[in-house]
Amino acid sequence: MSNILIIDDDKELTALIEEFLSNYNFSTSACHNPIKGIDMALASSIDLIILDITMPEMDGFQVLRKIRASSDVPVIMLTARGKVEDKIVGLELGADDYLGKPFEPKELLARIQSILRRVNSQNTMIDVVEFKGLTLNKIKQEALLDGEALHLSTSEMEALILFVDNPNRVLDREFLVENLRGIKWQTFDRSVDVLVSRLRSKLGETPNNTRFIKTIHGIGYRFIGIKKS
Repeated sequence: MSNILIIDDDKELTALIEEFLSNYNFSTSACHNPIKGIDMALASSIDLIILDITMPEMDGFQVLRKIRASSDVPVIMLTARGKVEDKIVGLELGADDYLGKPFEPKELLARIQSILRRVNSQNTMIDVVEFKGLTLNKIKQEALLDGEALHLSTSEMEALILFVDNPNRVLDREFLVENLRGIKWQTFDRSVDVLVSRLRSKLGETPNNTRFIKTIHGIGYRFIGIKKS
């Protein structure tokens, strides 16, 4: 049974989410105070967090930043404003997905299940792949850059695995969206670009220094890491 933490000051909404998810064999807990929510997120065995953006004392972005400082637990952000800027900021801070309010409970369920499937799936092919400067253990979900551990969110790790599994192949945005989000998104959605940009930054890349992921302008991206012989 997966443990889900809901951090949202809307008590009525959290109660509805808890009741709905309980029908699908999820164990849920809710916190209406963002500061206490951070403590719960870091002190408990949590498999996924549903995090609201607009809260008193501390907004969801600040909460996410605190959580990401020491945890890679998957996070779905809720935004009532539905602004593209909110979504981009959340993704840049390490959110795995976002959902605008109001939303259909079944859509939230689908996104939770998609993320947890990715987290729990194990690739039975090659467990460890090595490139010059980069080592990836798919089973342990661990990556080393020049011998140093990389701290990647769930979505960043999944993106890296997807690139590694498709070396030297141009992956267009539609392919990336469908394989990383599990749900078809609008073609103008920038979430994948933000995710890839975040991953490239953690890989130490800059516009003038491409070691692993090359931008194919107007199309998508290509993994160009050199595999160790």
